Amino acid sequence: MMAFLKKEWMELCRTGRLLILLLVFILFGIMNPALAKLTPWLMETFSESLADTGLVTAAVTVDAMTSWTQFYKNIPVGLIIFILICSSNFTTEYQKGTLVPSVTKGLSRRKIVFAKALMIFAAWTMLYWICFGVTYGYNVFFWDNSIANQLFLAAALTWIFGVWVIALLLFFSAVAQSSIQVLSGVGGVILGGYILSMFPKLSTFLPIKLMDGMSLLQGANSPGDYYASIAVAGFMAILCMILAVAFFERKRL
Repeated sequence: MMAFLKKEWMELCRTGRLLILLLVFILFGIMNPALAKLTPWLMETFSESLADTGLVTAAVTVDAMTSWTQFYKNIPVGLIIFILICSSNFTTEYQKGTLVPSVTKGLSRRKIVFAKALMIFAAWTMLYWICFGVTYGYNVFFWDNSIANQLFLAAALTWIFGVWVIALLLFFSAVAQSSIQVLSGVGGVILGGYILSMFPKLSTFLPIKLMDGMSLLQGANSPGDYYASIAVAGFMAILCMILAVAFFERKRL
């Protein structure tokens, strides 16, 4: 398993996927406070042209909360890019047949799934908290993060949502034969979750609620409002991993 982990790490680095993802998440981390800082200047710059159309712009005040609003708008895009890049982690090996020598030489299929899962979860964790750390650092420099309530818990909620999505990715990767099928499966589950979240009685229990970190920062929600969503997301993630191992054990390579 250690050898396979090393192989996964080298592949992630040599293919340039890690570098691309690192640049994307660092860029998002910088963009969040940068956009907030530039908002008053942009509004002032376009105020005259807007006035010609009959729109009057008022003075805009920005603070750390403005930057965190940008963070929670941009991080879903970062997660989508992450899933797109990692969606072929299994399927490329199916198509090239590169897993066959490892399995025939005695490597447990379960260890293959665990090694790939560990690498993807570790990459998501590292990239997400780098993005959060960059935004946090700039916010400290420009403003004051104390304006936001439960800052780290809100960030953890979005990270847990990403873990849930990655667990779905691993499950569909063990079942499907192409990255298109994997992305369709993951996208279908998430879309279904968003549709179900329109019903207030169901939204409390859906992992989709974990993306509503801004309500926690603004004090509109309390930590207890997310406990059910965390429990469901955790249960589903564990179930997806168990099913991924079960299906991969029986999959024809």
